[in-house]
Amino acid sequence: MYDLIIIGGGPGGLAAGIYAVRFGLNTLILERSEISGQIALADVVENYPGFPAISGLELMEKYKSHAQEAGVETKITEVLSVHAEGNRKIISTDSGDLESKAVIIATGANPKHLNVPGEKEFISKGVSYCAICDGPFFRNKTVIVVGGGNSAITDALLLSKIARKVYIIHRRDRLRAAKILQDRAFATPNIEFIFNSCILEIIGSSGNIRRVEKVIFKDLKTGENHELATDGVFIYVGIHPNTEIIDVEKDEEGFIRTDRFLETSQKGIYAVGDCRDTPIWQLVAAVRDGALAATAANEYIESFKKDTA
Repeated sequence: MYDLIIIGGGPGGLAAGIYAVRFGLNTLILERSEISGQIALADVVENYPGFPAISGLELMEKYKSHAQEAGVETKITEVLSVHAEGNRKIISTDSGDLESKAVIIATGANPKHLNVPGEKEFISKGVSYCAICDGPFFRNKTVIVVGGGNSAITDALLLSKIARKVYIIHRRDRLRAAKILQDRAFATPNIEFIFNSCILEIIGSSGNIRRVEKVIFKDLKTGENHELATDGVFIYVGIHPNTEIIDVEKDEEGFIRTDRFLETSQKGIYAVGDCRDTPIWQLVAAVRDGALAATAANEYIESFKKDTA
């Protein structure tokens, strides 16, 4: 039996692993692939302290190397489910069952896609799902924000301070965002709204340097298609947490609810990073979560050992 099993090898999971082995815990990280974490898709990361500019993949490789040097054991496998049997935690995988005293869920979340031609091809080449991450690359340029909820309007306002022009394309005739955000957006001179419309295709340059150049969108009222030149497309049509493997308390969107020590509704099971109900989906937040959850898990395991002594 392991002391701690961490499910997910992104920034939060690896940070938890590094802290856990320093506590002397027999720790295993389970991951589906060699390099994981949404940050690995980023061309350049500029907002992580200590690294003014580094590719997401290179940063993830540094995390993984650090964890290996610290003595964290990793295993590539697909986790099917997690449940508790008394004080034991049973982790079912496609290569058999594992047991541990505590579990940290670090499975992350994925932004929902438009699933239109060009979207996948231009991710990190003009297509983004995070203005905080990628906004500075579009200084004095033209960008499109897709969506009408709080995340879309919040990031449109952020982009309006960076970009020359921000178009908001929304498939409905009104926004879903909080009124205060709507009021700010409508009052911002360089934000223009295109309602009752949806993007059909994202088009860009080919060759060695690939960048978004324009989109084709459809006016849902008239049925007409239009072309709009842009340097970037920021997509906010929802985010999907990878939390199906475990039955704990979640919010209406499936994000795991935790207490201030990141423990879930199941004793000895913790959640970190983007899979939990968090106010900010950022790299630094996931790393902080990993450190806190490992610390809390260590205290839980120590109490578990005392109770069974």
